[in-house]
Amino acid sequence: MSTPRAHGPLAGVTVIGLEQAIAAPLCTRHLADLGARVIKVEQPGYGDSTRHYDTVVGGLSAHFTWLNHGKESAALDLRAPADLAVLKSMLDVADVLVSNLGPGALDRLGLAVDELTARFPRLIVVDISGYGRGGPLDHKRAYDLLIQAEAGSCSITGTPGHPAKPGIPVADIGTALYAYSAILAALYDREHTGRGSVVPVAMLDVVSEMMGFALNQVLHAGTEPVPVGMGSPMIAPYGAYATADGQTAVLGTTSDREWLRLTDLIGTPELAADPRYAHNDDRVRHRDELDAIVGQWCAQRTLAEIQSAADTAGIGNARLNGVRELADHPQLRERGRWREVATPSGPVPALLPPALARDWPAVHGAVPALGAHTEALRTEFAPVAGTSAVAHP
Repeated sequence: MSTPRAHGPLAGVTVIGLEQAIAAPLCTRHLADLGARVIKVEQPGYGDSTRHYDTVVGGLSAHFTWLNHGKESAALDLRAPADLAVLKSMLDVADVLVSNLGPGALDRLGLAVDELTARFPRLIVVDISGYGRGGPLDHKRAYDLLIQAEAGSCSITGTPGHPAKPGIPVADIGTALYAYSAILAALYDREHTGRGSVVPVAMLDVVSEMMGFALNQVLHAGTEPVPVGMGSPMIAPYGAYATADGQTAVLGTTSDREWLRLTDLIGTPELAADPRYAHNDDRVRHRDELDAIVGQWCAQRTLAEIQSAADTAGIGNARLNGVRELADHPQLRERGRWREVATPSGPVPALLPPALARDWPAVHGAVPALGAHTEALRTEFAPVAGTSAVAHP
């Protein structure tokens, strides 16, 4: 068994975040979880907008606490020449710059991507935007709901005539994870080339990629997927069913072989031989009648009985939980998935990163107060009088 290291795999990597909301902050928080030094640049007096969503975490917001532990906060007014000079001194030694400021913000600050790469050739620049540069929508501001609506995600969520945004901000989170993985690849690439990279990540592109199966259905079959609430428009039977004890069981099939096992589980062998249900696309066309049959079977049994029988039969199943049940989920608790991180209001629970090698340490960085590190960073990165920032060697 390997011995845990003292430092994370990104120790020595410095990341500057010109960031707000979710996409860029989640990306850089994952880098901090791996040991990178992350300096979050915020607007003096106000900071990241997520600081103000609520005050449920001892005066801090739920979003900000989730997204920003392990970072230093520098409150810098980048419209002021002195503060902009401090930022440029940071970029002299930084490895990565992540930005998801509004359209044109970097250009207005004199930090256009091409100028950054010319001045700092080893810098990895991740430019997160809503719609990408170019095209008729590149000027528009973008939030998770807006991107999900534009990319069609809401149209295949909910029920017919009642589109819905998924409760999780999948456009923001998906963008964060693509940016995070691209940074890791760019750091690896720099080891071979000696040069940084420019990585544009458009939220519209991310959700469009996630819509791949639905796009293929439209492109090749000419039909729009129909939303089915707690289910998938592409698979049947596959959904949520009320139980005899007032719970909700979630189960179904993802292959023809599983369909045969399900018919055996619910005691309907005649369905297995019925050509109307032979393949998944057949079953999708008969979704309503199959849901009624599975639903009737579940309604006569408790959740525990259903799950035990489904496990024995090799049918995937789950309980429909609320967030309260997740907070006390035994699978998280018994596997030690919780840790504590410091905040200005005291320690709070936080989940460990989902992906850590067995010998990487979990970095338990604190959630910073607005501008908590500003003066120390001003001192560390004070431009030398009479000189300008020097690019990476």
